[in-house]
Amino acid sequence: MVVGAFPIAKLLYLGVRQMSKPVANRIKAGARKSEFFKNYVCLPPAQLYHWIEMRTKMRIMGFRGSTIKPLNEEAAAELGAELLGEAIIFFVGGGCMVLEYSRQAFNSRRKEEELNETITSLQTQLAELALTTETLDAQLREVNRQLLSFPLPSKK
Repeated sequence: MVVGAFPIAKLLYLGVRQMSKPVANRIKAGARKSEFFKNYVCLPPAQLYHWIEMRTKMRIMGFRGSTIKPLNEEAAAELGAELLGEAIIFFVGGGCMVLEYSRQAFNSRRKEEELNETITSLQTQLAELALTTETLDAQLREVNRQLLSFPLPSKK
């Protein structure tokens, strides 16, 4: 069995991505219960998201000067926890993509370097063979010159 046929890195990335959903759900549950998370982590992004969403909807419908009421605390905490969970999943997925890209780039660079080394080696061998050919050609000319310098035997 070929070792490279089943890339372990891809399996690990898939495992991390699959684990991010339950981890995000646990963090969301903890964020709903903790007052610190609720007040400082969940509520501000949820209120901002609600404000941007409602403002966009109002502009699309043509209500320009309407004031937007903030969400109640429970709805904002729920929305903030959902946003936090989705952000965690997004960042884990993005991190996996970045790691996979860097791994592929590293493998590509390594293969290119091996190819360059092979090309350099072949060029060196070709130069050595050309030198050997020139040397043998010079020796052959010298042998021919020596053969021509011998007197031809006369026929009697």
